[in-house]
Amino acid sequence: MTSTATKSSYPDRSRKTLCRNPFLSIKFFVFCHGLLQLSQLLVSGYLKSSISTIERRYGLSSQTSGLLASFNEVGNTLLIVFISYFGSRVHRPRFIGCGAILVSLAGFLMSLPHFITGPYEYDQSVASMFSNTTDLCQPEGPESQGNLSDTGCAPHTARENHEVLLVMFIAQALLGIGGVPIQPFGISYIDDFASEQNSPLYLGILFSVTVIGPGVAFMLGSAMLRFYVDIDKVTEDEVQLTNRDPRWVGAWWLGFLVAASLVAVSAVPYFFFPREMPKEVTSGKESGSKKSEDLLSQLRSRSEQVQNLSLTKFIKHFPMVLLRNLRHPVFLLVVLAQVNLSAMVAGLATFMGKFLERQFSLTASFANMIIGAVNIPGAMVGIVVGGAILKRFQVSLRQCSAMCVLGMLLCLLVAFPLLFLGCPTQKVAGVTYSESSEIGLHTLECSHHCKCPDKAYNPICGSDTIEYISPCHAGCEVVNIDDNSVLNYTQCSCISRNGPGGFAKPGTCGTGCSHLLLPFVVLSCVAGILASTSHTPSFMLILRSIQPEDKSFAVGIQFMLLRILAWMPGPVLYGSAIDTTCILWEKKCDRNAACRYYDNNLFRHRYLGLQFFFEVGAFLCFVTVYMILRRQEMEARNVPETKTDPEKKKLAESTTKSPESKV
Repeated sequence: MTSTATKSSYPDRSRKTLCRNPFLSIKFFVFCHGLLQLSQLLVSGYLKSSISTIERRYGLSSQTSGLLASFNEVGNTLLIVFISYFGSRVHRPRFIGCGAILVSLAGFLMSLPHFITGPYEYDQSVASMFSNTTDLCQPEGPESQGNLSDTGCAPHTARENHEVLLVMFIAQALLGIGGVPIQPFGISYIDDFASEQNSPLYLGILFSVTVIGPGVAFMLGSAMLRFYVDIDKVTEDEVQLTNRDPRWVGAWWLGFLVAASLVAVSAVPYFFFPREMPKEVTSGKESGSKKSEDLLSQLRSRSEQVQNLSLTKFIKHFPMVLLRNLRHPVFLLVVLAQVNLSAMVAGLATFMGKFLERQFSLTASFANMIIGAVNIPGAMVGIVVGGAILKRFQVSLRQCSAMCVLGMLLCLLVAFPLLFLGCPTQKVAGVTYSESSEIGLHTLECSHHCKCPDKAYNPICGSDTIEYISPCHAGCEVVNIDDNSVLNYTQCSCISRNGPGGFAKPGTCGTGCSHLLLPFVVLSCVAGILASTSHTPSFMLILRSIQPEDKSFAVGIQFMLLRILAWMPGPVLYGSAIDTTCILWEKKCDRNAACRYYDNNLFRHRYLGLQFFFEVGAFLCFVTVYMILRRQEMEARNVPETKTDPEKKKLAESTTKSPESKV
């Protein structure tokens, strides 16, 4: 009697406890997890938004910065396979919290190089608190004027560069390791304890955050790069650069501090969530409550069965599942198509900002704003449209593949003109353009008497619309200043050869084709939307073409292959291709550092050509999938009804049923 009363009053007490304790509410967990995923994506996405700035600050090649951007995938890939094994054995919220703390630590470590290195130094024409040197033409001066760019390679300089890279690579490895448990454990936790009606809604919220997150990261980069890098070390009056100057370096480190702090705050609640919480119950339904309790008991029994599987058996079982799925032609081809698309996105996310800066003479801040406000939301629209079409028209697997083929074909047609829509390389005296004879590396005869250092870099735009590497290379002897900022340079021997009067303004001449920016952005956005429409159908092809018991393993294999074949090598491949288009390197300690000038036509053709190549690869894979599914469907229909093979029947069902009807 007593036990019966206790049992009947338990749900009421549970509801009261649930109202008082937010850590027993799955809705509060979804809110916390959405905030954590957004913060985590801010840390990982912010590096891509500031990659060109970090290159300029520390003299990195695009290949090195690409390797840095992809290094977080190393730690992630090594550990992600075991998540499906340990997922049922650990306290998932606490593991998520520990992973978030590692991500936060990685974010703080990424900003550390700013604090362990000295202030940013650059060639200048006006003496400052850091140096009384000048890069003007000084005919009477010694051959080496002691300019900042011409200083020797001190031992501490080389050591400092190695320390910076070591810290950043360690931070990226920690970022990858810390991110391993966050999404898989969070999704499984929500699916276990949310009601059947609400679980898709909660997971949809999380997936939308993963799409929005990179866009927010680029917008954060746009805001932070407006500030000067040494905003904490110098006053505003001492900064002689504007954000349009090619030597400008924004406060790249500030965004990492903001994002890492958000991750640290988001990690705290996870240490208060229980290992298991009451299953969410749909209001006012006793049968729903009973059903949820049954589901929870089934879940626990399945969890115990998985726990009985030893680690050695798990490791032995994994290769068999891997080979079984890789032998499945549809699964393999769809994954290869996604590898091509992911490699395209890897290059787009890592170097599109740099491409826009160089091609259209944009500031890093404005380039990030375009990516965050146009390209990434466009991709999100494509994903939503693809999912909506699947739901509205109840398409079959063959129609899913046809939808992928159509989306990629239209994407190719829209993306092809981008190869020819760009700006030529600006005319740079002694580098890409020369009217007079050159004597020595980048040294013009008209400025030979100035004894200019080879490493000088302070671009100016002459009144003849020719760009010069520095005032010294243009033979300028006078600088006119106003409130510590340069107005113009006069008495430039290389700009006017018919007498005095040649002048120049500070900064680059630019590429002079800003009118092409709008059509380029529109076409690239439309191409992104069309390519993204294949995202949801391709996932449906994977989930519906494999055996149900292999579904979780297959998804894990899919993401592992995407990391190994696309996200890890992709940025390095793009960075290496970009480096081959450089025509003037900055030199640090007798090694190539950051690139100062690119061949814009070559840059455009190789960067966008790689993207077009991967799009063609994805298109061909989807075409092959369509042909396989069409052949299977025709074979299934040709089987005599009186002699229906069970396998043929199963095949017919898989190729004709809609994805929605099979969920």
